[in-house]
Amino acid sequence: MALVVVAEDEDDIRSLVVRMLHRAGHEVIEAPDGAVALQAVRERHPDAVISDLDLPRMSGVELSQAIRTDANTAALPVILVSGSLLPGDRRAVDARATAILTKPFLPRELVACLDKALTAGHDDGVPPMRCP
Repeated sequence: MALVVVAEDEDDIRSLVVRMLHRAGHEVIEAPDGAVALQAVRERHPDAVISDLDLPRMSGVELSQAIRTDANTAALPVILVSGSLLPGDRRAVDARATAILTKPFLPRELVACLDKALTAGHDDGVPPMRCP
């Protein structure tokens, strides 16, 4: 299936997300912060990125913005995951994310969101889609 970078600083949550994606047939690169995730994106050329919004060293917003400013990665689907986004919060729009998934989520919701993002690709002219 797809090669996915998962950026999550909480070990337990990252482990669960990785397990969900493996069960769905995806290959996963784990990153404990945004800086490690960006390095993995540049070195491994994944099909998508799933990132927590609040990360050490480089937030999910900063990670997504860095991905968008590089011509080699600008079209990469980026899904921002957060339990802290409220209606009207502009961080995902400012990040130019492909999709937003709110915590808590079910495994099928995560996989469905990833599948939608992979199918649709990233279009900077379209606001982030809400998953599920």
